[in-house]
Amino acid sequence: MDSASERQPDLETQREPVPRTDTGELDTALAFLDFVRSCVLKKAAGLSEEQLRRPVVPSGTSILGLIQHLTVGERFWFGHTVAGIGEDVDFDFDMVVPAERSAADVLADFRAAIQQSNALIRRIGDPEARVAVPVDGEYLSLRWVIAHATGEATRHAGHADILRELIDGTTGR
Repeated sequence: MDSASERQPDLETQREPVPRTDTGELDTALAFLDFVRSCVLKKAAGLSEEQLRRPVVPSGTSILGLIQHLTVGERFWFGHTVAGIGEDVDFDFDMVVPAERSAADVLADFRAAIQQSNALIRRIGDPEARVAVPVDGEYLSLRWVIAHATGEATRHAGHADILRELIDGTTGR
């Protein structure tokens, strides 16, 4: 390929700009976490139940499985670790979605978990606040949990990007 006109056309059909929020540590951190969460949800938009469940890589990972995994992560890190909720809950981070669980339910559950996490973060309001449940024996800060959750969600958003492109060619963040 000798020129730009001969290259493959731009396939970034889901592209949107990153947040420009810079009004404080918590606002900025939440803007980026919410951005990544929305990028994951966008990867599910317009796909059929079968496409959402379809594993297109050898590991068996599906877009719906990633979303289920991220939902458990929201509840574990913000509900359990930060707030101490769900002490006796078994947090199953598996990416296999049971056949009897609909895609609509998985997506609604993720949206609800995001709302719960954001409400908890806003209620605490202080990035320096310490978690209720120690991480490897250390009472880390809310700041650390937000950074960790953002990193995990970003990693899985990248996985979802690849899965979506393999399913129907849609790309972009």
